[in-house]
Amino acid sequence: MGYEVDFIGVGQESQSGDAIVVRFGNLHGERKEQTVIVIDGGFKDDGQRIVDHIKTHYGTTIVDLIISTHPDQDHINGLETVIQALHVKELWMHLPWEHNQGLADKFHDGRITDNSIGEKLKAILNKAYELYELAIDSGVTVREPFTGITAGIGEIKILGPSLDYYEQLIPDFDGMPTSKQLDSVLEAALNKFVSTVKKIFSLWGEDHIYDDGITSAKNNSSAITQIIVEGRRLIFTGDAGIEALEQAADQFENCTDPAEVYLFQIPHHGSRRNVGPNVLNRLIGEPVEEGVSRRITAIASTAKQGEPKHPRKAVLNAFTHRGAKVLATRGAGICHFHNSPDRSGWSSLEAEPYHWNYEDEV
Repeated sequence: MGYEVDFIGVGQESQSGDAIVVRFGNLHGERKEQTVIVIDGGFKDDGQRIVDHIKTHYGTTIVDLIISTHPDQDHINGLETVIQALHVKELWMHLPWEHNQGLADKFHDGRITDNSIGEKLKAILNKAYELYELAIDSGVTVREPFTGITAGIGEIKILGPSLDYYEQLIPDFDGMPTSKQLDSVLEAALNKFVSTVKKIFSLWGEDHIYDDGITSAKNNSSAITQIIVEGRRLIFTGDAGIEALEQAADQFENCTDPAEVYLFQIPHHGSRRNVGPNVLNRLIGEPVEEGVSRRITAIASTAKQGEPKHPRKAVLNAFTHRGAKVLATRGAGICHFHNSPDRSGWSSLEAEPYHWNYEDEV
C-alpha cells in the first residue's frame, strides 16, 4: 500500500487557493486496487489542471470521491470542470440551504423567514448550489461531510465539523443578514486586531502565534479530513480555524487507530489566525529541540506572490518548532508520497528554512 498526495500549484499571482489530488492503495497495481480523491478544486482555471494531472499521473478518468471543504471560490470553482470532464462517483459537500430550519430567529430583521434564509444561502453560495445541481444531474452521489462520516472501511474519515457546530456557523456566513450573535463578536474582533508591522526576532521554540485567533464562520465550516494508509495518517484542513481544529483534535485524540501523522495541511494557506500553540501541540506535538524531526511534512498551499500574508513566517516557524518538514507551494505543485512509482522530472524539495527574523503584524 502506498499513496501520492499532490498539491496542485494554485495562485500564479497573489491569490492563494487549494486543489489537492490523492491516490492511495496498490499504486503499482491496477486501477481497481486504488482510490482517487480530489480535495477542493482551486479557481475555475485550476479545474482543467486537476483533470490533466489525474489523467497523466494516475492514468485514469475515474474519481472515487470529491471533497469540497467549503464554498470559497479559491476552493470550489474548479470542481465543476472535474465533474464535467471525469467520471466522479461521489461528492462530499455541505448543503447549507438545507439547514435553514429555525434560522429566522437568529436575525434582527423580523421579516426574515426560514424559507427566505434558504433561498438567500443558495444565492450567496451560488457556485456551491450550481455544483450540487451539476452533481445530481450527472448521477453523482452527494453526502454531507460531518464528523464521523467514513468511506473505504474507515480509511477516509471526517474529523469535523459536527452537524451541530456547522448549523451554529451558518447565520454568520459572509453575505447573510447581521445575526444577533455576530454584533458583539465582530466588535471584539475589530478591537483586538488593530495591528502594526514590526520586525520580529525569533528564538527557537518561541511561537509568535496565539490561541485566540479568529477566522470567518465559513472558514470554520471547512470539512477536516483524515486518511489513513498503512499506518500513516494524512490530515487535510481546508481553511479551518482554531475553534474548528480544537473540535477536530477531540476526534483525533479519541481515535483508536495508532497511526502517526505523516502529512498535515497547514490551514488557510498559512494564515496566522487559523492556528495556535495549543491546537498544534494536540495535533502535531509539543515543540522539540532544534534539529529534531518528527517525520511530519506540513504543506501550505500558497500563491506565487502571496507573501507576507500567505504564508505567515510565524506559522511556518511554529510547525518547524514541532519537528515538521515545512513546505509552501508558492504557485508550484508539490507531491508527498509513500511507496509510489517514480515520476520523471520530479525531485525532492528542501524544507523551508527557519526564519530567525522577519516583518509581521503584531
